[in-house]
Amino acid sequence: MSPLLRRIVYVTLYELIAIVVVSAALAWIADRPALDSGIVAVASSAIAIGWAFVFNAMFERWEATRRVRGRTPGRRVAHAIGFEGGLVVVLVPLIAWQLDVSLWEAFVYDFGLIVFFLVYTFVFTWVFDRVFGLPASARGEGPPATRTRTEEPSGSATRPPV
Repeated sequence: MSPLLRRIVYVTLYELIAIVVVSAALAWIADRPALDSGIVAVASSAIAIGWAFVFNAMFERWEATRRVRGRTPGRRVAHAIGFEGGLVVVLVPLIAWQLDVSLWEAFVYDFGLIVFFLVYTFVFTWVFDRVFGLPASARGEGPPATRTRTEEPSGSATRPPV
């Protein structure tokens, strides 16, 4: 699967599942109409989609430069924390505005969402990689600029042409 198609499939599945879960949970926890929580979930999803494309591209570029290949639990945790941390800055004011609550209350709601999404992101990405396979960056097949001239895409070194 091409890197772009992989990102599109990943983000689409991830966000559709998240919208359903977050809409229901936020309506129940915040005791708000489903429409209000649905708006927060869809807007959050749209913001997260844009962030996911940017963040995952940066993460995979960084990952391709690492000596250790594969996605270790530590690398998955770093991915989840980095992704969710970037969303906090934008989502807290959005939640406060849409649900008509203080920034502190919005932060508390967002903190609950962060805890959920840290676990969800870790599990979803692990399952996604098991179903669709690891991306090239985790298999040692990073962009050509990260490989030496004499290294084959599979990661095995070859002799330079004579």
